[in-house]
Amino acid sequence: MAFIVQKFGGSSVADAERIKRVAGIIADTYIDNNDVVVVLSAQGDTTDDLIEKAAEINPRPSKREMDVLLSTGEQMSIALMAMALEKMGLPVVSLTGWQIGMQTNSEYGNARIKKVACDRIKKELDGRRIVIVAGFQGVNKYDDITTLGRGGSDTTAVAIAAAMNADLCQIYTDVEGVFTSDPRKVPNAKKLQEITYDEMLELASLGAQVLHNRSVEMAKRYGVNLEVLSSFVRKPGTKVKEETTVEQTKISGIAKDSNVARIALIGVKDEPGIAFKVFRVLAKLNINVDIILQSIGRGDTQDISFTVAKFDMEQAEKVLKEQQSVIGFKEISVTANVAKVSMVGAGMVNSSGIAVQMFEALFDAKININMISTSEIKVSVLVDEADADRAVAAIHAKFFES
Repeated sequence: MAFIVQKFGGSSVADAERIKRVAGIIADTYIDNNDVVVVLSAQGDTTDDLIEKAAEINPRPSKREMDVLLSTGEQMSIALMAMALEKMGLPVVSLTGWQIGMQTNSEYGNARIKKVACDRIKKELDGRRIVIVAGFQGVNKYDDITTLGRGGSDTTAVAIAAAMNADLCQIYTDVEGVFTSDPRKVPNAKKLQEITYDEMLELASLGAQVLHNRSVEMAKRYGVNLEVLSSFVRKPGTKVKEETTVEQTKISGIAKDSNVARIALIGVKDEPGIAFKVFRVLAKLNINVDIILQSIGRGDTQDISFTVAKFDMEQAEKVLKEQQSVIGFKEISVTANVAKVSMVGAGMVNSSGIAVQMFEALFDAKININMISTSEIKVSVLVDEADADRAVAAIHAKFFES
């Protein structure tokens, strides 16, 4: 007997037919004499629909009340799934985040998990019931409902697996595993049998939508045995682990992130402490900065360019303009028509010339690079948003199709 946590995303439970298909997967796992905890997301576009409903009532609702509203999507999913399993004659119980003791901090809309009190889950498993858990939600010290942010159901599943020492945590999606690029955009993308936590974390942070990056961080921290696989095709998926057993490839994947905006401060004073002044202002507002480029000084001025998430762009521009006289720059330029394209691979650290091949691929495709950022296992470039898909295809062809 094994203890398995299974998570199914919104597309996997989008309608009655898909719920029945997922119920079959859960039933097979249970009938194989395993203890099973299932974490579900809201059906299809339910979360977006709820956000629209809120906007019809109040364009600026409090984050607390939004969490109360958005948590109902997952509750609907777990009840429907429990009904499907009941119809199959299986013992099952559905539980919300607060019922399983998913304790979080009080950052409504993007709460962090502090502890999972597993008593209720253990009690139900001891009774040989399948436990269906609402993902994405928890409860804070005030007994208020909180949500974990987009993709938070992945984090719910990994947190339960970590807290209860599960043998396996399976993340079911609408693709067959982790691919070298988005198979919906790159037809020749190849499925990976294995990928390291570090590589998966980079890909998740750089725009790959297979796993929530916080779930990968947690899986790595607690050594959770993780697998990404499809709820539509019964095939083995991709194992996410500390080290891969197959020979490590130089590149594991190519990702695109369109949630990027570029801000350039032109004519900044060329003196000590300027970068500190700029980024302290943004840090106070919890605005994360990614790629940073500082030019060589011209006379007594220089330019500083950097990227932020697109949803932070307006706030960043506003506060920098307010602090213009304090920081000391001549003008500010802001553009949202950019995208970040990245390649990731643990094998890059021991291989020279990888970045050059990437730049060659972009040169051959006549795609201009605006900014560059590197680390031991990734190279990211900022390109015009209109060129992003072509950039991904060109880089993928260079490393995986030649």
